[in-house]
Amino acid sequence: MLFNSIEFLGAFLPITLIIYFVLNKYGQDRAGKIWLLLASLFFYAWWKPIYLILIVTSMTLNYFAGQKLNYIENRKTRKLFYITCLMLNLSVLLYYKYTNFIVDNVNLVLDDDLLIEKIALPLAISFFTFQKFAYITDSYKGETKGYDFLNFCLFVSFFPQLIAGPIVHHKEIMPQFQDLEKKRFNTENFTKGIYIFLMGLVKKTAIADTFSLLANSGYGNVAGLSFADSWLTSLSYGIQLYYDFSGYSDMAIGSALLFNINIPLNFNSPYKSTNLQDFWRRWHITLGNFLREYIYIPLGGNRKGEVSTLFNLFMTFLVGGIWHGANWNFLIWGSLHGLGLVIHRLWMKNNFKMNDYLGIFITFMYVNFAWVFFRAASFSDAILVLKSMLGLGNIHYASSKVLTDIYIVPTIIVGVILLFCKNPMQLAKEFKPDTKHILYMIILTIIGIIYLNSITANDFLYFDF
Repeated sequence: MLFNSIEFLGAFLPITLIIYFVLNKYGQDRAGKIWLLLASLFFYAWWKPIYLILIVTSMTLNYFAGQKLNYIENRKTRKLFYITCLMLNLSVLLYYKYTNFIVDNVNLVLDDDLLIEKIALPLAISFFTFQKFAYITDSYKGETKGYDFLNFCLFVSFFPQLIAGPIVHHKEIMPQFQDLEKKRFNTENFTKGIYIFLMGLVKKTAIADTFSLLANSGYGNVAGLSFADSWLTSLSYGIQLYYDFSGYSDMAIGSALLFNINIPLNFNSPYKSTNLQDFWRRWHITLGNFLREYIYIPLGGNRKGEVSTLFNLFMTFLVGGIWHGANWNFLIWGSLHGLGLVIHRLWMKNNFKMNDYLGIFITFMYVNFAWVFFRAASFSDAILVLKSMLGLGNIHYASSKVLTDIYIVPTIIVGVILLFCKNPMQLAKEFKPDTKHILYMIILTIIGIIYLNSITANDFLYFDF
């Protein structure tokens, strides 16, 4: 079910909210949590009910495995059980996400024709697998003793963050489900949650889906791209991806706040970053935090000398690339970011300086070049786009035919300007339920509805990961 769908906005969200707070009002807080869990599972099953078995089985087994880990006294036994739990979770992810890729490459290397039925990727498997990795790792450290099963299941499946993040941590979310104050309807949280949700909805429907027309048009015809069109194509996708994913994250934060649950910020104006390290502190923040805590630091972080630190940085973002998908392009994209962070660290170690505006420009251009591999259907397509961007392809300067649609140009202008304005989380800090903000919410609602009806609602891009 999409956040930007009539089913969600007109039925699922209001019904879930009303029943949840009615149950809590009459002292049935556990029934309220059960209701919210069932609603979240229904939300997940809307796409493909068969995969409900996967998520329910996975969170049940992981909960009890994690609780057992807390109490195994023998060090070797605990470590063996911990590694087994991680490998089982990893094997499920590998099967669904990477089997097709592995078989295709084995066929290529061996010149064989091994055939398997294409395996559909379950929604959110990358996100809830990372959640369980963190839970199992912290259980190995003895940090999850006494967790309630219902709270754990709700933490994993809570619908606002279930499909495409943010990647929430059990320490951040589970205590909130136990807080009795959060069971009461809160007018301030409710109005602020709607305000944040509406900003995310407009990001998605009005801006991201408009830029998608340009990006899809270009990437659907990479061989015919002119110099100008190749730049328009690559920049459009970079902006589309930002508004699409950050719009989802805003809607997730807003809808969670309706239930008095605070989930973490995932974007903080990343295209204002002055360097690549700064970019990863602002872009998909929860993924960056996870990679640091559960990949970079376990590899050794910066504790084993400079060469080891550079290697760990590169490998962390190589893993980040592979996490995004079973595709050589994602591996290249992750490698480019790893290489960029290595160069940045060497730059800083040698005390080189750069003007902030120049740093923003170079960082944005580097990120934009890397997005070409992230978006292109194949390595050869990515090379064609990059060649055109460098003036090595078609040198005519024709503009995209998509730009002839009357609403496209003003939307593009607004989308670019908003990248450098205050972001929704900054605006939310200034929110008051006064006349000015109510007017803003009415305008956002009208824009959201207009674009929801004028452009077919697209899936969110990170549903594919």
